[in-house]
Amino acid sequence: MQSVFHLALNIRDLDEARRFYGRVLGCTEGRSTQTWVDFDFFGHQLSLHLGEPLTTACTGRVGDKLVPMPHFGIALLLPDWRAMADRLEAAGIDFVLKPQVRFAGEPGEQWTMFFYDPFGNPIEVKGFKSFEAVYAA
Repeated sequence: MQSVFHLALNIRDLDEARRFYGRVLGCTEGRSTQTWVDFDFFGHQLSLHLGEPLTTACTGRVGDKLVPMPHFGIALLLPDWRAMADRLEAAGIDFVLKPQVRFAGEPGEQWTMFFYDPFGNPIEVKGFKSFEAVYAA
């Protein structure tokens, strides 16, 4: 079964959301009104509504790192992940966790980076050599 994931989050400014999600992340804008805007977030529907974003804290322990919780993101194939890392670095993104590999040489080896959108919503972008590795144990 093929499906599209839907996620709705609060943001404070539609124009800033368009700049970040559209120009920086490269997502295509969909429908919108005066109070929300949809984006094609790598094949999934991301709806951003005017409102107060969720409170987050770095409480998620992955290995020896603490990462922001809750967070959302995307898993990309490694060449696309590298291109995204280059794009974000060129845009001057302030990373919570700079682009790096974790679990090297283990099942589920992955590259990761964490950053916040302009409203404090944490985003993780993961990179894998193949999508079969996403669930490797």
